[in-house]
Amino acid sequence: MGKKIAIIQSNYIPWKGYFDIINYVDEFILFDDVQYTRRDWRNRNIIKTPQGLHWLTIPVEVKGKYFQAIKDTKIADKNWNKKHWQSIKSNYAKTKGFNEYADFFENHYLNCNFEYLSEVNFYFIDTICKLLGITTKIRWSNEFVLKDEKTERLIGICKQANAVCYVSGPSAKGYMNDEAFAKENIKLEYFNYDNYPEYPQNFPPFNHYVSVLDLILNVGKNCFIYLKR
Repeated sequence: MGKKIAIIQSNYIPWKGYFDIINYVDEFILFDDVQYTRRDWRNRNIIKTPQGLHWLTIPVEVKGKYFQAIKDTKIADKNWNKKHWQSIKSNYAKTKGFNEYADFFENHYLNCNFEYLSEVNFYFIDTICKLLGITTKIRWSNEFVLKDEKTERLIGICKQANAVCYVSGPSAKGYMNDEAFAKENIKLEYFNYDNYPEYPQNFPPFNHYVSVLDLILNVGKNCFIYLKR
């Protein structure tokens, strides 16, 4: 089987499925040349608290910047990292994995002083990949010549990366042009996020769609067994 790649926008401390798709492919491309979308996963994610689900949001500069790319989006509050770490600490201090990973994540949060959102997202994606033992090469979309039309852009990146298979999230099925990929002899595959096992999670009811930090801090070093690999 030839080279598989996935092309996805960077997210802030993403959910476990994001890391499973990184692990599944040979090369993962962060697609941050596209427009930044508000109230999305680019600058925020969910943790669990006794009061329910809670958004951790990185404040970014958006006023008057309606068409800015993700890669050009700047952080608006330099103290966001300390606030986020305090929220994580206060809600996960009694979990099984907190003692194992508290120093690790505290160090990474307090030393996260980047100017751009993409830099923050990559920093945590790369850090968590290493923690999970994921060795997939991660690249940026700006390393490639990008076409204007959406499908052509994806196909163009695949061809420049010498990929024979493009792995997409299942939510793209409705608008993906399967024939265009087939015409270029690139296999189009949709990743399956179904059938994740539940893990011991604080503050019921159980929710799969929270940040991967929830899994790591609730379970500790055995978190691997709750991933698809």
